[in-house]
Amino acid sequence: MSSLSSEQTAPPSPETTDWIGIAERDHVITSWSKQSGPPPRVVTAAQGCWFTTADGTRYLDFMSQLVNTNLGHQHPRLVEAIKRQADTLCYIGPGFANEARSRLALDLAELAPGNLTASFFTTGGAAANENALKLARLYTGRQKVVARYRSYHGASAGAISVTGEPRRWPAEPAVPGVVRMFDPDPYRCACNDAATRCAVCQGGPHLEEVLRYEGPESVAAVILETVTGTNGPIVPPDGYLRSIREVCDRYGILLICDEVMVGFGRLGEWFAVDKWDVVPDILTCAKGLNSGYVPLGAMIVSEPLRDWLRDHTFSGGLTYAGHPLACASAVESIQIIKDEHVLENARARGEQLTRGLDRLRSEHPSVGYVHGTGLMQGLELVRDRRTKEPLAPFHATPDQAEPVTAVIDAARSRGVWLNRHDSVVRLAPPLIVSADEVDLALSVLDEALVESDRAYEG
Repeated sequence: MSSLSSEQTAPPSPETTDWIGIAERDHVITSWSKQSGPPPRVVTAAQGCWFTTADGTRYLDFMSQLVNTNLGHQHPRLVEAIKRQADTLCYIGPGFANEARSRLALDLAELAPGNLTASFFTTGGAAANENALKLARLYTGRQKVVARYRSYHGASAGAISVTGEPRRWPAEPAVPGVVRMFDPDPYRCACNDAATRCAVCQGGPHLEEVLRYEGPESVAAVILETVTGTNGPIVPPDGYLRSIREVCDRYGILLICDEVMVGFGRLGEWFAVDKWDVVPDILTCAKGLNSGYVPLGAMIVSEPLRDWLRDHTFSGGLTYAGHPLACASAVESIQIIKDEHVLENARARGEQLTRGLDRLRSEHPSVGYVHGTGLMQGLELVRDRRTKEPLAPFHATPDQAEPVTAVIDAARSRGVWLNRHDSVVRLAPPLIVSADEVDLALSVLDEALVESDRAYEG
């Protein structure tokens, strides 16, 4: 039996919270990081768009944690809904019906676009995507899946295989049958902003070329983030998604839209596909479905898939599928979005944020491009606007990323919690954010961008 060394966790002390961070460092395996370094910040309280650390510092959470606390922290109605459900039924196996899950399934059938009508509930986005891939292969009898390079779909075996970004590299060799296409990013595409003349930015022509080389009869599905999240934001040009849909229909290929990050109001609509009036065959969601208060995800499928499943076994299942506490919180979350006009606020604050970021671009030479829409936006930082050389290279080391990290650190030191991906400073506040809070974040970012301007060479 092992014993604690002098460098390991001290026994908990009621007088201090220091032990919490030390225990986290020494005994919790944290995501996507080396298991060393200083203890993480200890969060002791959170409310609305703010959270507080053990040293008393308050941060405006302009990332909604992992872009999931759409309704902010400790929303009283969400907390109460979880308490009520706990008093009634904390858990029952997925083979039994329960009111919370049935009610949520009905809500999603009503909210989801087109003929999306039946849901398989999971514990998060990766599991939703995992099961979507499985169902697409079962339904079509085909094995290949087309995915994009600048994408993230989850860390489990199948989801990381269709992920395009470097986090998939350590997981390779991955699940076979994945082929890739390029991303509709006019700022970084060879089309040089001429999206209407670019096969990649149009979507369908590029996909059709990939299918020609792969054999469309072997492709089960195309999976894509409707708006690229972590690796963006990348908003597709108008017409892109419809063009992809038309090519999929031409060859009997299912379209899977991953809306784990952008569903439930992030862009000011219930679902991002609503902006372009396109209906996928499968839509996956999580995060904003219940603001992350209890782990939950969903795979929502079309009527043809639902009808097929009546006569064919779906080989998938989870012990916690449709967990009553999670489903009850989602039902309440959907009602809150309706009652408190959250979509309207997301649109208004998104427009305010866009105006502010455009102004910052005009005032700071290191801001090369403003990405995103609604309340998922970002500033791409460059060394030279003319050449578009990024301030930090793709898959940058910590040393290479230092000029961008300096901006993040400067914002955090002023009480605004931001994040970055390569050279993009990412902004994704809760959908309940106020006009004053957006102004505060823009003011702090204005001051922080002095750091990146120092590294500008254009």
